[in-house]
Amino acid sequence: MRQIGIALARQLTSQDVVLLSGPLGAGKTTFAQGIGKGLGIDEPIVSPTFTIARELDGHFASGAPAHLVHVDAYRIGGVMHAPGNDTMGALMDELESLGLDEELEDPSEGTVVLMEWGEHMAGILADTRLEVHIHRSEGNDEEDSTELSADGERVVSIVGVGWGERFDNLKRALQEVSD
Repeated sequence: MRQIGIALARQLTSQDVVLLSGPLGAGKTTFAQGIGKGLGIDEPIVSPTFTIARELDGHFASGAPAHLVHVDAYRIGGVMHAPGNDTMGALMDELESLGLDEELEDPSEGTVVLMEWGEHMAGILADTRLEVHIHRSEGNDEEDSTELSADGERVVSIVGVGWGERFDNLKRALQEVSD
């Protein structure tokens, strides 16, 4: 997961938005650690579950300064996403109260937004984004077990919305990791 994150980070540029989704224990934070390493961030990348967002500085592959906003949206939204609610309005209000609305809607120069659990916000966050879906098997072979472990196969699907030719470059970089 880290190697994929590193390869992806080397393709990122200013104002990119990356949304990570997958079940608990799928490897989202490990993937985020790879992105941090690929952006030359020296500080530890940990899940921002309880702080909602962490901001870290590094540099892009070009050497230009990079500012990573690592968001965990697991606790954002809640019952507001129930049918019949003004989901987008309520979500934007919550993001605004956290001070994240402007950074997510229009990232400043040099900023990359990396959001775990952000799939329900994809449509309002950015017209151009990467959606990374991590699927994983359970750690043991017992049919009735739901226990997750560090073991188990992971399948990573990446969708580049509005990435055009950049997505072809990303695919080539990721192919090198898998070879």
